[in-house]
Amino acid sequence: MTAAPTRDLIHRAPKVLLHDHLDGGLRPTTVFDLAAAAGHRLPVDGRARTPMGLALWFRDSADSGSLPRYLETFEHTVAVMQTADGLHRVARECVLDLADDGVIYAEVRYAPELHLTGGLTLPEIIETVNAGFRAGEDEAAALGQRIRVRTILTAMRHADHARQIAELAVQYRDDEVAGFDIAGAEAGHRPSRHLAAFEYLRRENAHFVIHAGEAYGLPSIWEAIQLCGCDRLGHGVRIVDDLTFDGAPVMTRLDDALAEPSRVEFGRLAAYVRDRRIPLEMCPHSNVQTGAAESIATHPITLLKALRFRVTLNTDNRLMSATSMTQEMGALVRECGWTMADLQWVTINAMKSAFLPFDERLALIDHVIKPGYAALGA
Repeated sequence: MTAAPTRDLIHRAPKVLLHDHLDGGLRPTTVFDLAAAAGHRLPVDGRARTPMGLALWFRDSADSGSLPRYLETFEHTVAVMQTADGLHRVARECVLDLADDGVIYAEVRYAPELHLTGGLTLPEIIETVNAGFRAGEDEAAALGQRIRVRTILTAMRHADHARQIAELAVQYRDDEVAGFDIAGAEAGHRPSRHLAAFEYLRRENAHFVIHAGEAYGLPSIWEAIQLCGCDRLGHGVRIVDDLTFDGAPVMTRLDDALAEPSRVEFGRLAAYVRDRRIPLEMCPHSNVQTGAAESIATHPITLLKALRFRVTLNTDNRLMSATSMTQEMGALVRECGWTMADLQWVTINAMKSAFLPFDERLALIDHVIKPGYAALGA
């Protein structure tokens, strides 16, 4: 368990995924097919004339170092997810792709308000996606791949639908809707703008996560936790801005901090996040693309792991980042020296942090994750 695992072992390892966007994980062939059926014009780029070329266009366009530019790529995936058939296909294929990657539990998020132009109502959108997830689970089970996928309903932070989407998250929580989220460009769109939605969710004993601390810094994280009361932080990578080493920003002394983590000094917010075990939904490849981290090798996740924050590992947008959980894990093994024990630790962290009843989380940890890693370690 302390040796560097091979890609085959990583692929076979049980995985838990908490931060994955449905409209960021389409198969390139599906975008191609659905765009043709809908009459949607794909990017004017010679490479985008084939599914493989389209996949490269998505990845290269997302490699901008800018979150707003990164988000522009979603224009083409959202455009092909406006019909019941399109939504069902995308949801079903999402489950099959995750199951094939060794994911045993996932919470996949999407914004229902972005799928209204084809005439579907918000309830119809939610029910269609849920049906696609169930169909994918059944097909995966028939292939011997057990997976459970639950939904997180997202509201766009620049719009005014948060309370309505929050109410739908509560309405459908007995139909595998696990919780609520806000997403979109952080700068200029403070999470506290949607405080009424978060207060409603707390009154209803419902779970929610907030995208915070990715493109915007510590004030975004503070608001998400202290004003809004979120259960988890979507990304939260900028929490490192509240850490120092010998009085210097910790990322300027990363090697020293990794060698002597006990000498890292905590600001009040960082200490609170760690002490309260607030989960951080880390997405290394995506964070590099949006400029939230310089590289995989210097991504804060390894330092935060050493400091024992509740870090989890995620894909964010599998199409735009050309990634998977196997890819994310493999990169940390290659670039940061992670071991199989580290991968098990971060997987258990994710399962502990899932919006799932305690006994169900415990059963997956004790009867699937730990035995799965023990078998691979042997």
